[in-house]
Formats: sequence, structure tokens, C-alpha cells
Amino acid sequence: MIPDNHRYFIINKPADMVSQFVSPDDVRLLGALDFEFPEGIHAIGRLDGHSEGLLILTTNKKVTNLLFQGEVPHKRTYVVNVTHHVSEETLHKLRTGIGIRIKGGVEYITTPCEVEIIPRPDGLPKHANETWANVPNTWLKITLTEGKFHQIRKMVRTAGHRCKRLIRISIEDLELGDLVAGGVKEIEETEFFKLLKIDNWNRS
Repeated sequence: MIPDNHRYFIINKPADMVSQFVSPDDVRLLGALDFEFPEGIHAIGRLDGHSEGLLILTTNKKVTNLLFQGEVPHKRTYVVNVTHHVSEETLHKLRTGIGIRIKGGVEYITTPCEVEIIPRPDGLPKHANETWANVPNTWLKITLTEGKFHQIRKMVRTAGHRCKRLIRISIEDLELGDLVAGGVKEIEETEFFKLLKIDNWNRS
């Protein structure tokens, strides 16, 4: 039985783990994390299996609607490692809207977003998915207000690059910070919604 008082967590999802507790496939699940989650917990705003970083887990089923289906879009920020050097022309394309294929094979022009070239993030552990230092590559910081299926991977692929590593570092003011891969942090309810900039969370 789920308690009346909901609970809220963030995790640093490692690569090669799906954002689920149950799956018919032979995959690494969230239950493999070294933490005893409460009954009724589920992931919000999933990351694909190869992606890493900030993932919200909660027992509150209203969070999905409040965060991703409300009238005001919420910003999500990622650091992304891509093959080859990224030109100013490509940055402009990514920032202003680029065509990607979505469900049904339809071409969709992405909403304008924030994209900048950054140094490799300090203290980030190396991963086999990452482009090696002696191979031309670029780190990008991308902030979106939408999330089509595999959107960032499709955007950089359309622009002529391959996404090697993708890490979500924040949703609005809710930040991954220095949480280690596989780490779990519980957040108090009022603070959780404040950081996500959701002010109508306690309405019935």
C-alpha cells in the first residue's frame, strides 16, 4: 500500500541501465541500484538505456502531468559528447531548429533551443561509450523545452555527428550536482516542486 505522503528521489542513472523496475527483456533495471525504494515508485521523464544522468523517481503519479504535460514547458539540460568538431554553422542549425524523424516517419522541425560548445566536464568518469581523446570530438551543452523520442541523438545525427555520450544534468533548478553514478538522493516534497518550478502541485 502506498503511503499518503509521497516520496521524491533523484538518481544518477548509469549508462546501460533502463529507466524501469520491470521489463520482459534481459536488461539491467533500476532495481539493481543499491537502495531500498518504497512501494509504488516509478521513473518520470525516462532516459534511454545508453543515456546517463538525472532521473526522477517518485510515488506521486501526478508529477508526469505537472512536469511534462503542463502549459508551461520545463527546461532540461544535457551535456553531450559527439564525434568530430562542431562548426558554427552546425551550432546555428541545432539552435534554430533541425528536421528529425519522429513517430510514423514524419519529419519534425525541432523547437529552438540553447546549444554551446563546452570543455569536457570536470571530474566526469570516463566511459567506454565516450569518444576517446585522440579522436576528434566535441562536448556540447544543450537545453531543451521538449523531448521527442531520442531527440538529441537524432538532432546531432541529422547535423552530421554521432552522439557518443549523453548525460542529463538538470531539469529546471533540480540539478544532478556531484551525485555519483548509481547514487540516490531523496528530496523533500516542497523543495522538489520549488526546484522544478511547479507551483500548483498541491491542488487536488
